[in-house]
Amino acid sequence: MEEEFHNHMRIPWHDYTRKSIGRPITEASLSEKASIIGRTGIMLLSCGTGAWRVRSSMNTLARELGITCTADIGLLSIEYTCIDGGNCYTESLCLFNTGVNTSKLYRMEEFVNKFAGNCKKMSGDELHTLLDRIHEIHGFYSPPFLGLAAAVACCAFTFLLGGGPVEMFCAFLGAGAGNYLRAKMNQHHLTLFLCTAASVALACIVYTIAFTALKSGFHVSIHHQAGYICSMLFIIPGFPFITSGIDLAKLDMRSGLERLTYAIIIISVATLAAWMLALVLHLKPMDFLPLDLSKFQYLIFRLIASFFGVLGFSVMFNSPLRLAATAGLIGAIANTTRLELVDLASFPPAAAAFLGALLAGLLASMIKTSIGYPRISLTVPSIVIMVPGLYLYRAIYNIGITSINTGAFWFTEALLIIMALPLGLIFARIITDKTFRRCS
Repeated sequence: MEEEFHNHMRIPWHDYTRKSIGRPITEASLSEKASIIGRTGIMLLSCGTGAWRVRSSMNTLARELGITCTADIGLLSIEYTCIDGGNCYTESLCLFNTGVNTSKLYRMEEFVNKFAGNCKKMSGDELHTLLDRIHEIHGFYSPPFLGLAAAVACCAFTFLLGGGPVEMFCAFLGAGAGNYLRAKMNQHHLTLFLCTAASVALACIVYTIAFTALKSGFHVSIHHQAGYICSMLFIIPGFPFITSGIDLAKLDMRSGLERLTYAIIIISVATLAAWMLALVLHLKPMDFLPLDLSKFQYLIFRLIASFFGVLGFSVMFNSPLRLAATAGLIGAIANTTRLELVDLASFPPAAAAFLGALLAGLLASMIKTSIGYPRISLTVPSIVIMVPGLYLYRAIYNIGITSINTGAFWFTEALLIIMALPLGLIFARIITDKTFRRCS
């Protein structure tokens, strides 16, 4: 059988430890200690967490091993130097792709928190074996289940944006098919551009087929085609959008800008693919038909839709159901508060988004200790549903048909909300975490 070669070569981590098997890592060479620190950092980075958390974890391990570590962290790579007296050891590590895996993130944080006890009795080889087990944690959920999660999330998203039962049903089918395809393509490590464009295209096509069938069979209004945008909102890069803002707040400029660029790439490919499909399928981003609901009914349905929307997105981030449900409860409170502030108090959408994200961050800080999961695993999923994917698509669509004024309006609205969301989490973190509010 012909050997498969990878463009990003794999690192034989256990080769670092051959000379010190049986000795605790505290007595190992500088290169072996550095291999544990570097591998921990790159595995944390692969989970989708930001540079501040990665560097903090690497520093924790370095202190326990009696050395100094300095790291430059990006979206897919880490360059770091470990210093022990007059000796220095420098390495560069990189990933072939990025993603979000909150379950693995939890296991990695456990590894870091327990390292002080383990490093005194475990060898470097044993620690690498422990990291091997964590590395092998893949998704909890199969592609069909991830498709179902996206279907539920986008169905809820559709109601929150103003859609009714027809739009919700068609978006459910479109998003489910689109995310199922994306999950299958990700299993085969296909490139980001192909996965994004293909999954968005399939979502729009399935929505159109479902809508056409309903229009033919039940004579529904043409205005219900407006929900096709909602069928592609599973593609929203909420984690990199939010973590880019957090990194920039901590002056991790390289990581913050790279994450922001990555998010912009996904949004650009997705919206352009949807725009071209809209031209082919003769779809237009219309306003939703008004729903005949009282203010109290809106409140109740928004709580329910926000819960299931955040639950679906959290499952797509590979969160265990208990964690996903907790994030759903936080999101239900925070997102409903945001929407009610806009409707009842006439808050500008960006100001309401800031307060919604601030509330989500404060709630997550209050309960993170009791449930044992990292704060970011709760905060980011709970506010992803606030990211204005509809506004971004309308901006690209109108710019594409040279309606520049309308496109600029929607783009400005989207940009203000996108800036407000990480700011809300940042100030919640500043209020509740004294280590985060300091520059050191």
